[in-house]
Amino acid sequence: MRSVDELLAGGVSGRRVLLRADLNVPLDKTASSNGTTKITDDGRIRASLPTIAALRDAGARVVVAAHLGRPKGEPDPQFSLAPVAARLGELLGTEVPLAADVAGPDASAKAAALTDGQVLLLENVRFEAAETSKDDAVRGELADRLAGLAELYVDDAFGAVHRKHASVYDVATRLPHAAGRLVARELDVLAQLTSTPVRPYVVVLGGSKVSDKLGVIEALLPKVDRLLIGGGMTYTFLAARGLEVGTSLLEADQVDTCRRLLDEAGDRIVLPVDVVVTPEFSADAPTRVLPAGEIPADEMSLDIGPRSVELFAEALAGAHTVFWNGPMGVFELAPFQAGTRGVAQAVAGVDGLSVVGGGDSAASVRQLGLDEAAYGHISTGGGASLEYLEGRELPGLAVLAD
Repeated sequence: MRSVDELLAGGVSGRRVLLRADLNVPLDKTASSNGTTKITDDGRIRASLPTIAALRDAGARVVVAAHLGRPKGEPDPQFSLAPVAARLGELLGTEVPLAADVAGPDASAKAAALTDGQVLLLENVRFEAAETSKDDAVRGELADRLAGLAELYVDDAFGAVHRKHASVYDVATRLPHAAGRLVARELDVLAQLTSTPVRPYVVVLGGSKVSDKLGVIEALLPKVDRLLIGGGMTYTFLAARGLEVGTSLLEADQVDTCRRLLDEAGDRIVLPVDVVVTPEFSADAPTRVLPAGEIPADEMSLDIGPRSVELFAEALAGAHTVFWNGPMGVFELAPFQAGTRGVAQAVAGVDGLSVVGGGDSAASVRQLGLDEAAYGHISTGGGASLEYLEGRELPGLAVLAD
């Protein structure tokens, strides 16, 4: 796989480079006093800066393609990349104009007008239905137009490499291509997790559903020393042990699978021993801490309890390699933040490689005001990270290896 640094060594000054970046940031759509939309977490924009800045500083004419949210294949103002262009410009210290379309007349005109070292952001690629089409020919037509904007292609959107989309997969078949610095860093870290992790190796998995994480659980169990389970997945595992989970999130069709995993793993799977219980999903609802097996039938748990945090912290204290993906509870609501905060702090204290596996885990680190520098690596691609760890082929990476 060719790296962007190899591309830079060959000279990119005066050449147009199409850079696929992951700028899918969360927005507060409540208009501020000046009528703009506020970005609530610019982590992905900042993660894209090293590759963008390197291309710009080498004199490339950089055309950035990215997506935001899930528009329905047509322009939708609430998913415009306008606030992203503004923030990217602030971070680069230069104006970053936004094309009015993805690969249409305005994008073509603005790309043609770029001078050395300038950066242009295309409008949300998902405003084109062809971007996510299952039809190769339909995607190909958009890829042809995107490729027509540049001479070289760099993919630095690790969070999208598991998608066979026009701007991720098809463009790379049409232009000389390379992997960006963020993609290279992500792959380096994931290779350490899958090939020769320094032991003890502990994985912490949270999030809502067992079904979403089943593949990675199956893939990692033979490799880890401990697998700590939190978040909404907890209750399906507790039910597999015959315990009452009340109205907590439960995937009844996964109970037998969880029972099998528990039988196979023995004490290598660690479940919470206490939980935070509430009668309703609300930031104002009363809460209490109960043993994990004593959730009332008419109540739900939305976080792991303090004894569970201590148990998980003990398992993490001796680890030299840690991968954490998924919050321990509904961290967006203040009464249910303590579990995620406690585990996040324990992961940060690991003497070795600590990897935060993107998605809600990365968001929780920032929302809870924790020090990002305390972690070895914070991934930008939750879904892509998990699929890589499962051993799946990721289309955006496979095409770069050609």
